Amino acid sequence: MRVLMWQVHGSWATSFVHGGQTTLVPVVPDRGPDGKGRPETFTWPDRAVEVPFDRLRDEHVDAVVLQRPRELELAERWLGRRPGRDVPAVYVEHDTPRRTASDASLPEEVVPDSRHFLHDRSDIPVVHVTHFNDLFWNCGRAPTTVIEHGIVDPGYRFKGDMPRAGVVVNDPLKRGRVTGTDLLPRIARAVPLDLFGMRVTDVPRRLGVPPEALWTFEDLPQERMHDELARRRVYVHPFRWTSLGLSLIEAMMLGLPVVALATTEAIEAVPPEAGVLTTRVDTLAQAARSLAGDPAHARQLGKEGRAAAAQRYNLSRFLRDWERLLTEVTR
Repeated sequence: MRVLMWQVHGSWATSFVHGGQTTLVPVVPDRGPDGKGRPETFTWPDRAVEVPFDRLRDEHVDAVVLQRPRELELAERWLGRRPGRDVPAVYVEHDTPRRTASDASLPEEVVPDSRHFLHDRSDIPVVHVTHFNDLFWNCGRAPTTVIEHGIVDPGYRFKGDMPRAGVVVNDPLKRGRVTGTDLLPRIARAVPLDLFGMRVTDVPRRLGVPPEALWTFEDLPQERMHDELARRRVYVHPFRWTSLGLSLIEAMMLGLPVVALATTEAIEAVPPEAGVLTTRVDTLAQAARSLAGDPAHARQLGKEGRAAAAQRYNLSRFLRDWERLLTEVTR
């Protein structure tokens, strides 16, 4: 099977391209958002193949995996076929619903009433990555299913030799309250933080956090980031409103204990024996501080978390679910 898919979310896509299908990944000359091609910071198998956007009309494509609304138009223009009508397609909904400034022309809605943009179409199934997403999006006529995350197992690597907390957030200043960036100064007063991700360099200065309390690691290759993260004694997940950060699952697979806000799908992903979930920021900060000071307890919780994550979010189950769905839509 040959599947067209844009490289949008690096960690999720890394899992997807490990399936048995050939994945065609569009490339534009400047490798901008509409055609990044293969990523440099993740390891992908050879069956994920870059295809220049202007050669896609000549490619045999069995199905299209869409992840952003504008990809409907891109796919039709570049393939010369309409997704859902001329070529089978599915839409992966990675995000929780929220109204942004760019949506100002849309009717005012509160989150529980948010209508998915495919609400009135029945020809493109919506694939939610969490049951929380499925619960909150109003998808109307669109068929829906849930395929939970699965990740390439990085292996148990926990060392915990640094009594600091690790955090992974991309674009923390731009995403602000959604990712809990505003909470980092409060947490850093209790335990020193190491922030990994894209565009994180200027965060300590912008938040007014002393450099010794918040270190930043800019856009590391995934393998190196995992090694670095495994040296921290606890993983902190301050996201207020997200589907489920894959970095949380990766940290659990690495063997780190987790301290997270008890919001969205995190309450399903992290069992009580694997860490601390709370909606109280001071409790979260103190839990991180306590684990950073107790390496034996941190190691015990981390092992429990790894076992839970390996059972629920393993790559084999994820790929089986996707193979089954793609087979169904291409019949």
